Amino acid sequence: MNKKNIGIVGCGAISHIYITNLMNMFDNTNVYAICDLDENKTKTASEKYGIKNIQTLDEMLADKQIDIILNLTTPNAHYSICKAALLANKHTYVEKPLSLEFEQGRELVEIASERNLMLGCAPDTFLGAGIQKCIDIITAGEIGDIVFATAYMMCHGHESWHPDPEFYYKKGGGPMFDMGPYYLTALVNLVGPVKNVMGMTKKFFDSRVITSKEKNGEIIKVEVPTHVTGLIQFQNGAIGNIITSFDVWGHHLPNIEIHGTKGSLRVPDPNSFDGEILMKKGSAEWEVVDNDLHFKENSRGLGVSNMVKSIKNNTLNKCNGVMALHVLELMHGFHISSDTKKQYELITQLIPDA
Repeated sequence: MNKKNIGIVGCGAISHIYITNLMNMFDNTNVYAICDLDENKTKTASEKYGIKNIQTLDEMLADKQIDIILNLTTPNAHYSICKAALLANKHTYVEKPLSLEFEQGRELVEIASERNLMLGCAPDTFLGAGIQKCIDIITAGEIGDIVFATAYMMCHGHESWHPDPEFYYKKGGGPMFDMGPYYLTALVNLVGPVKNVMGMTKKFFDSRVITSKEKNGEIIKVEVPTHVTGLIQFQNGAIGNIITSFDVWGHHLPNIEIHGTKGSLRVPDPNSFDGEILMKKGSAEWEVVDNDLHFKENSRGLGVSNMVKSIKNNTLNKCNGVMALHVLELMHGFHISSDTKKQYELITQLIPDA
């Protein structure tokens, strides 16, 4: 299979698994060039992975050898870099979320469509063996028609372990924008697109004390809600709820459960590619589901590889911009509903079949 050359913008922590997988796991991708504002990061990546081309963003966008821009920068730079890449006629894939603002995300989708370019967005974890097996079970009708879905992502924040946790409490951060994309993307693929939502949000602490080694003792001013509860009405009539929180010390709630007219399904962590799947049919006991599907290991970059296949076959990539925009609007919808104390009806009603 002909490989596509990837230009990676942003050489932070997440870039290492992307580079490793794009160079070794997939046979249709090649990491051609890297770019970062921090020269030390590009130098380290170049030496570690043998990537010869260290470029500026402008050089990368002008380089005709590069087919796809992989944007691994922080969320506040997602929109501007993705827009520049699309306007340079580069297929573009970006880490979650698609952008900070919904209108920015919609503009990116429109530019990609107008220029007949692929736009992709993480997460691609739903393409892994765990959630794909659950999708197969639901599609086969093993738990019947879905009536209810529930999702929980709760912890006590990132300041105890992350070396630079400040972002998680600024605009574009918070538990919903940080981890919500994994859970909502999974729900959209497991249950279907969403019609409307309601939300309640709260900021329980005005400041946080960093206890990780690098910045131990520094104070973070919290600017965003750190607990978000959402109710979801799916287009197919099913209902659901989601809680994302940085204010919970511990819990025993499931990552995701899907309940149908014939049974129930416990879905593995949507931030991973694998995990235990449990199914209960009717009054029978819960049973572990055997899973022989591929991509059980950390396969980040799978969405980029799928984009390459879609470019070749002229089909819609699975981690497409339209779906990412739907998820972005969902996240905003919970916050808007909480602020207005009204139900929020989504504009992005339909998601093309990927």
